[in-house]
Amino acid sequence: MHDHKGKTPLVEVHGNFLYKEDLMSVLPVGLSKDDSTLFAEHYIRSWAEDILLYEKAENNIPDNMDVDKLVENYRKALIMHTYQQELINQKLTNDIPEEEVLDYYEKNKELFKLEHPLIKGLFIKVPLTAPQLNNVRRWYKTEKQDVVEMLEKYSLQNAVKYEYFYNKWVSVTDILDMIPLDMESPEEYVNKHRQVELKDTAFYYFLNVSDYRGVGDEKPYEFARSEVQDLLVNQKCVDFMEQVKGDLYQRAVDKKKIIYNY
Repeated sequence: MHDHKGKTPLVEVHGNFLYKEDLMSVLPVGLSKDDSTLFAEHYIRSWAEDILLYEKAENNIPDNMDVDKLVENYRKALIMHTYQQELINQKLTNDIPEEEVLDYYEKNKELFKLEHPLIKGLFIKVPLTAPQLNNVRRWYKTEKQDVVEMLEKYSLQNAVKYEYFYNKWVSVTDILDMIPLDMESPEEYVNKHRQVELKDTAFYYFLNVSDYRGVGDEKPYEFARSEVQDLLVNQKCVDFMEQVKGDLYQRAVDKKKIIYNY
């Protein structure tokens, strides 16, 4: 008589039992009655097929030594990995000093390449009926502070959109999303034409590109920072575990726990 430990058996295959409680634990919430029935049927069928395939495979593999060895190696690796993670979580912090991150970046810039182009500049969008358009055409082309201030004041009353990003890198895609530049390679266009004026049926669009970095160029620090930090954290973990393993080995040697027979 099989002890079901208080559970309700639904299906039996060669002494293996699927219980109602186990099925209910994986049944998605909110299904209709028909969908619940369909899910249960598929789940039971899949469970039974797995049992039958496993038994067929087990009976047709002449020697399970290799499988047992693989399982044991995996078990050891899993235990060691779990222990290492617990040690790292207890002993290490993910906080790397900013100067260390910056120093590594400065010495290894060539390792960090852009996957998407970046841009610096200024963008303004105004209605076709906006005043002083000739002034806007002059103002948007320069980075001079006094001229930029005039453009900022103008934009408060007349611009639909105004973006100042001479002092930071932004994604080219974010800027292109704001202008009606419909062509095959708009990124290349704004790189070659650093001052862009466009219009549609309602607005003028003015873009001044002060700097551009394309795919494969070095990442600016603000975009590479998290990548550098992750790299340093990983290296810190590797160094820490090498030290732990070295200490364990030396202790075993000191206590004559390692016996060499050669």
